[in-house]
Amino acid sequence: MTPALSVLDLVPVRIGQTSSDAISASLALASRADELGYSRYWFAEHHNMPAVASTTPPVLIAAAATRTRRIRLGSGGVMLPNHAPLVVAEQFAALEAIAPGRIDLGIGRAPGSDPVITALLRASGPTSEVDRFEEHLGDIRALAGDGATITVNTRDGLRDYEVRATPAARGVPELWLLGSSDYSAHLAAKLGLPYVFAHHFSGEGTQRALDIYRGEFRPRECLAAPRTFLTLNVVVAETAEEADARALPALQNMARLRTGSPLRPLDSVEAAEREELSSAAAQVIEAMRATWVIGAAQDAAESIRRLADRFGVDEVMVSPSAGARDGELMDRAVGRERSLELLAESLLTE
Repeated sequence: MTPALSVLDLVPVRIGQTSSDAISASLALASRADELGYSRYWFAEHHNMPAVASTTPPVLIAAAATRTRRIRLGSGGVMLPNHAPLVVAEQFAALEAIAPGRIDLGIGRAPGSDPVITALLRASGPTSEVDRFEEHLGDIRALAGDGATITVNTRDGLRDYEVRATPAARGVPELWLLGSSDYSAHLAAKLGLPYVFAHHFSGEGTQRALDIYRGEFRPRECLAAPRTFLTLNVVVAETAEEADARALPALQNMARLRTGSPLRPLDSVEAAEREELSSAAAQVIEAMRATWVIGAAQDAAESIRRLADRFGVDEVMVSPSAGARDGELMDRAVGRERSLELLAESLLTE
């Protein structure tokens, strides 16, 4: 099977780049993905990470909407514990008005950061909103559509309020549930929602989660049958050797994260090649290589086809993770663009 291709973007930041540079590079990448025929372009939500500038997906989606004409744009995802449901519904209702029929609202349950940052985002104490995730997800579904009746406890007792995310919606964003665990698969099936599994996290648990989702799926008016795809880290270049080199900066930063080493913006390829790795970091990198697609175009394309066949999906969302070489423009992502171009030549022109 040759799957459709989409893009997940964390807006990576390399040493020497400003956030403005990184965002400019990603917006140029979104425009290129639109030209190449990719189906979706989603922005992630992460906080307080020196190598990631994708902190506010709705802002980035709005910017990308002005630079694209066809591709669907969305969040991969909005981390709901960080946000009030009404705010999320209003933001995405506005985005749907800006780019009608092109907006995806991908929602996740993880906070995307540590407990302190999560508390700061919600302007509250360090209490978790995770336990109310299903409730808040239901609120967003109602608010983003025809509105909802919200019961509020006031000084005068309980009162019902009619609430809408926007005064006169012409359409609604397409809602997707994101996850990397059995919980999300069970919930997506129960609610009859489309489901995306974060295979790019570790590559573990994918088949089990998809089996749960498909086996327990409850048809709804908005979705009659299970609908799912998965995410994948990719680095593609003209040669396998160049792809291996371009993969090093991101792999090394992931190793720092998983071994508790200090994080920093991404190194250049040349700096990464000079890095002396601890044995623990080297082991992490070797394990991650087995779950990424890294290679020349035809080999990478065949790996993606096999993955789609293995898990029974007709769409794969790639996270282009190629690093930059010394001297490359700060406001462009040359290696990441080339990855998308080579994959498109192999998979989207058949």
